Amino acid sequence: MNSQDVILGMLMKESLTGYEIKQLLEDVFSYFYGSSYGTIYPTLTRLEKEGLITKEGVLQEGKPNKNVLNITDKGRECFKAYLLGPLEEDSTKKSDFMMRLYFGEFVGYDKVIAWLKQVQEQAQSNLNQLSERYSLHRDEMHPAQIICIQIGINEYKAKLETIAQGLFSIEKLAQEKKSSVN
Repeated sequence: MNSQDVILGMLMKESLTGYEIKQLLEDVFSYFYGSSYGTIYPTLTRLEKEGLITKEGVLQEGKPNKNVLNITDKGRECFKAYLLGPLEEDSTKKSDFMMRLYFGEFVGYDKVIAWLKQVQEQAQSNLNQLSERYSLHRDEMHPAQIICIQIGINEYKAKLETIAQGLFSIEKLAQEKKSSVN
């Protein structure tokens, strides 16, 4: 899977502007696909040159004109070939948190506890946002999309449970260490 596949998939459902694609990548797709803002427009330019999408200028009164992107028959074929191809193994995004946590023995319990609480707060926020979007749009979703969102929700719940258990044990160790020093 790459940016081309994700963008073509978005355009299979409806025509979009580059800005709308960027918004979807930052919103819905951010839970399972990492893309940088800098890859969107070069990818769109390449897709247009390859005849996978077309760009239609739309005049707007009182606003700058916008370009609406449409998938071509060739683009539909390319996307369907991706979907019908073999599944690729999932890869986890690089995680600064996980790297630091792994080497946490070198900074002491207090710093590790601070990292865990920070990530716990962010994961809870992400879970709340994803759950809210799910409840708002569930009735419009295809069953496959529902499964995708449920996997994301359950991954956040598992992460939060693991962090809570880890915080409990490491806070207990930190307290025992402080007690033995006194």
